[in-house]
Amino acid sequence: TRFLMRMRLTPDCSKMLISTSSGYLLILHDLDLTKSLEVGSYPILRARRTTSSSGVSPRNSLEVLTPEVPGERDRGNCITSLQLHPKGWATLLRCSSNTDDQEWTCVYEFQEGAPMRLVSPRCSLRLTHYIEEANVGRGYIKELCFSPDGRMISSPHGYGIRLLGFDKQCSELVDCLPKEASPLRVIRSLYSHNDVVLTTKFSPTHCQIASGCLSGRVSLYQPKF
Repeated sequence: TRFLMRMRLTPDCSKMLISTSSGYLLILHDLDLTKSLEVGSYPILRARRTTSSSGVSPRNSLEVLTPEVPGERDRGNCITSLQLHPKGWATLLRCSSNTDDQEWTCVYEFQEGAPMRLVSPRCSLRLTHYIEEANVGRGYIKELCFSPDGRMISSPHGYGIRLLGFDKQCSELVDCLPKEASPLRVIRSLYSHNDVVLTTKFSPTHCQIASGCLSGRVSLYQPKF
């Protein structure tokens, strides 16, 4: 597959997700690394999730998705950043339009219990939350991340970062899943750079966040809520 951008494994290593700059998201289900991962060796689930005669999906079955992005329903998009919820509940994408005039942060819930449908496609992901980002630093990849407990998202925003939550109380994702896709809530905005911020990361052990900008400066924050 051309234009590969990012690859992530779910925490239990049952799925491999691969994003492309052409807007596709590839999901290898029921991952088995003892078997071949060559292109011709696994079934592709473009139309529906295939099952064997026993009713169980084959190992390393591949699902090819074009994730829904707000404002991009009739236009192509590029998936530039891919992260997974630390508990494996969802995936986090940073997307930009092919014309680089819009950027979005989107959260997609894994739908493990989605029913099998013989006609319409089965999609393992459902858009639950989103927010439009500052369209600055065109052409550069912006890396975002979940907090270690999965309650917050840190996302580059212009010359700083925004801390985003599923609600104002920083609740768990499973406690505030909407029936329809809803905007992410801005918990706090932090601006300390003189150039476009390209990456941000939570410390896995401390209440601390780092951000790095295009000119090479790294800032450390210790938020107080």
